[in-house]
Amino acid sequence: MKKILITLLSLLVAAPLMAAEALNGAGASFPFPVYSSWAYSYEKETGVKVNYQSIGSGGGIKQITAGTVDFGASDDPLTQADLDKSGLMQFPAITGGIVVIVNVKGLNKQKITLDGSTLADIFMGKITMWNDAKITALNKGLKLPAAKITVVRRSDSSGTTAVFTKYLSESSDVWAKEIGSGKAVNWKTGLGAKGNDGVSNMVRQTNNSIGYTEYTYAEQAKLDYTNLVNKAGKVVSANLESFAKAVATVDWHKNPSYAVSLTNSADDKAWPIAAASFILVRKDKPEATAKVMKFFKYSFEKGDQAAQYLKYVPLSKEIKDEILAKVK
Repeated sequence: MKKILITLLSLLVAAPLMAAEALNGAGASFPFPVYSSWAYSYEKETGVKVNYQSIGSGGGIKQITAGTVDFGASDDPLTQADLDKSGLMQFPAITGGIVVIVNVKGLNKQKITLDGSTLADIFMGKITMWNDAKITALNKGLKLPAAKITVVRRSDSSGTTAVFTKYLSESSDVWAKEIGSGKAVNWKTGLGAKGNDGVSNMVRQTNNSIGYTEYTYAEQAKLDYTNLVNKAGKVVSANLESFAKAVATVDWHKNPSYAVSLTNSADDKAWPIAAASFILVRKDKPEATAKVMKFFKYSFEKGDQAAQYLKYVPLSKEIKDEILAKVK
C-alpha cells in the first residue's frame, strides 16, 4: 500500500512537468487556415501545441503589445516607429489573395468581372443595383438581375479590411478622399460581420450580396468570387498563379520591418488584391520568442506544400533564411 501511495505521489508531482508545452498566438483571420495546418503538423511531430485565436489583426496587435500571447499576427504591418514604441519585431510569414465574393443567382457558373473603381462605388453605396450600367459594361453578354446589392463588410478591426480599403483607395480618388484605408473605416453602407469566416457566412446566407475575404474561406464556403481588372488593364482570375505573380514583384527590403504593400502589382497576370500576413514578437521575451521561431522555422521548412494546397503563396527561401537570422 505504501509503495502504491509513493508511486501516486510521484506521478502527481511529475504531472506539471509532463504537461504539454504550448505556444499562444492571436490575430488575423486571413492566415488562420494555414497556421492551423502548420500547428497540427508541428504538434504531431514535436508535441508542442500551438493555440492560435483568429480574432482579427487589431486584436492580435493589442494582445502581443500587452504581452498576453507569445506572438501576434496582422495583415496590416506596423510602422517601424510603432514597433520600436511597443518593443516588437515584425516579419512576414505567408502571402495570399483577397477575393470579392458574391451570391447572385442565375449566373450559370459565369463569373462577374469588376474593377477597382466599380467596387469602390458599390462599397460606398453609389452603385446599388446588379444591373447598373457600370457593372453591365464590364460584363457584356452576362445577364445580371435587376436586384438590389447587399454589401457585407468586416465589423471588427481587420487587416483584410486594411488591404482591401488600400486597394480601393488606389483605385478611386473619391474613396481615398471620403473613406480612406485602415483596419477599421467609416463605412457608408453594408452589413457588418466578424472575421473572414463571418463575412463568408453572411454572403452565403444573403441573396444578391457582395463581400471580401481571403481566398480559402471563399473556397471552403463554396462561394462564387469575381474576376478583377488589374493595374495593367487585364482581366485576371483568382488562383495560386495570379497571387504568386503579385508576390513575385514585391521588394521586401524597402524598409527594415518588411512593411510593404502587395496590392496593384504592375505585372499583367497579377491578382490586384494580394496581401502578406505578418508575425509580431516581443524583444523583451527572448525565451518565448525563441520558441515561436522554432515553430516558424519548422513551418518555413516543411509547410510549403500545405500552404500551396490552401492556395497561399509561401515566402522564398532567401527571405525565410533572412527572417530567421534577423530575429535570432
